[in-house]
Amino acid sequence: MSEGHRTFHINAFLMGVGHHEAAWRHPRTEAHRVLDVKHFQELGRIAERGRLDSVFFADGLAVGPRIERNTLAVFEPVTLLAAIAAATEHVGLIATASTSYNEPFNLARKFASLDHISGGRAGWNIVTSGNAEEAYNFGYDAIPEHARRYERAQEFVDLAVKLWDSWESDAIVLDTETGRFADPAKVHTLDHSGERFTVRGPLNSPRSPQGRPLLVQAGSSESGKEFAAQYAEAVFTAQRTLEEGQRFYQDLKSRLPKYGRSADDLKVLPGLVPFIADTEEEARALEQSFTDLISPDYALRQLSSMLGIDLTEHALDAPLPPLPAESEIEGGKSRFTLVKELAENEELTVRQLIGKLGGGRGHRTFAGTPEQIADELQSWFDNGAADGFNIMPPYLPGGLDDFVDRVVPILQQRGLFRTEYTADTLRGHYGLAPVESQFAPVQIQATA
Repeated sequence: MSEGHRTFHINAFLMGVGHHEAAWRHPRTEAHRVLDVKHFQELGRIAERGRLDSVFFADGLAVGPRIERNTLAVFEPVTLLAAIAAATEHVGLIATASTSYNEPFNLARKFASLDHISGGRAGWNIVTSGNAEEAYNFGYDAIPEHARRYERAQEFVDLAVKLWDSWESDAIVLDTETGRFADPAKVHTLDHSGERFTVRGPLNSPRSPQGRPLLVQAGSSESGKEFAAQYAEAVFTAQRTLEEGQRFYQDLKSRLPKYGRSADDLKVLPGLVPFIADTEEEARALEQSFTDLISPDYALRQLSSMLGIDLTEHALDAPLPPLPAESEIEGGKSRFTLVKELAENEELTVRQLIGKLGGGRGHRTFAGTPEQIADELQSWFDNGAADGFNIMPPYLPGGLDDFVDRVVPILQQRGLFRTEYTADTLRGHYGLAPVESQFAPVQIQATA
């Protein structure tokens, strides 16, 4: 690929034995593998075989009311990614962690450790958590207010960055002759005292290979987009049409200059759930075979959570009832709007809506041949809606195998995706340089 040639970034968003909510029931999966760490290590190796930028695990901090039918997460993701790091060499490792229910010091230490263990492949998907079931596990009677969650997140991320920066890159001396382990002048106390956190520092983990993890964010509300423009280096987003994707892309990129950032500093990666087969008809039949296994009671609880209204007794073949105003939603505001507009614009019944949401909870699903999948990705990429994609296989490992072995080669032949890794770190995969500590002395170039 010629220098300056624009290419995709591809992340594999992995969940259990597949993103489709009925994946664990389908004959193409083995339900027991959701509890097997070797399954997830295999997925990491498949993603690496495809030269993907990274793998990503979402996370929740509650079982919730749906345990009879499904659970979205079994393993704590940073721990799981440490196991995947041991089975891979190149692919990036991104984990979700909440700023609402963690402390900056502990979380910064976890990600620094993952970055060391993996040789510089860690990424943090920053979430503020909008689920009431999570709030109940941390002493709250309700979800903390949306605006206050983002205010906490801002101080949290600023402090985490300072903790990662508290060790300069050359602070470790390891001089066995003099017995000098580290240079104290290059390990910095923070004495942070803010509205929500008081932390002395420094972090008890030396500076990691990347300096700090890749920072990822997935909120698409106004607060979420502003937060992403200030901090994020990659954004995972749910957009269902090219036009929606273009609007989101332009909106987000237009916010960067106020923070002294350029368009290349942040990569926008819409989600796609691909059903892949030899013909479009076979791909649609494959998708339907999953839809047919949806448990309506489970899906209605999922939908109730997204929309902030109890739909568990609502008629499946009726349209949605009147919904709350967006201003009344304290949880996932952007997902609420997406689902509401999908139901209204396509005049869907509740049964039709849960069928459309079963694969990716609002992310775009696409059933087609490998060439059609590649065409769809290229269309979004070429028409200002994406810098790459968050691929969400509906079933695993087969859905990831099919994407890596059948779609990636087409993208490579078109010059849209790497054929080999050219960097050793996750930041390198995304075209970003290692970050120097903010406490390091400024190097002044000598003039001739």
